[in-house]
Amino acid sequence: MARLHSRKKGKSGSTKPIKKVRPSWVRYGDKEAEQLVIKLAKQGYTQSKIGIALRDIYGIPDVRTITNKNISFILKENKLSSEIPEDLLDLIRKETKVHKHLEANKGDRTAMRGLQLTESKIKRLVKFYKAKGKLPKNWKYDREQAKLLIS
Repeated sequence: MARLHSRKKGKSGSTKPIKKVRPSWVRYGDKEAEQLVIKLAKQGYTQSKIGIALRDIYGIPDVRTITNKNISFILKENKLSSEIPEDLLDLIRKETKVHKHLEANKGDRTAMRGLQLTESKIKRLVKFYKAKGKLPKNWKYDREQAKLLIS
């Protein structure tokens, strides 16, 4: 698949195994895996960091094969999910950093272009999440509110 704002092809990444069965070497049951997800979320981990921690520290390759639920569903059940999706929040963080850089370096045209691309990605994601119902229909992105949200 091609990249969004360039004419280049992307690097191929790893794919999950086709088998959707629980590996025999996993020591944790479904309740224990859910408790680990909840514990890590209360420690302030994001969904992606929870998945990485479960894989690297606890040896759980995929939460869905063990619990038949994904991490976001477990967090939503326990009212630990954030109201703004993680990927949108990361783009907002990036946009505030680049904007702060541009305030100090007004002539940086490359950063200005990066800011435009990031803002367009944010607008596309907001439109998508509004259509999916993950964001309210009246949610609007504002840079000043984003600064307060990030800090």
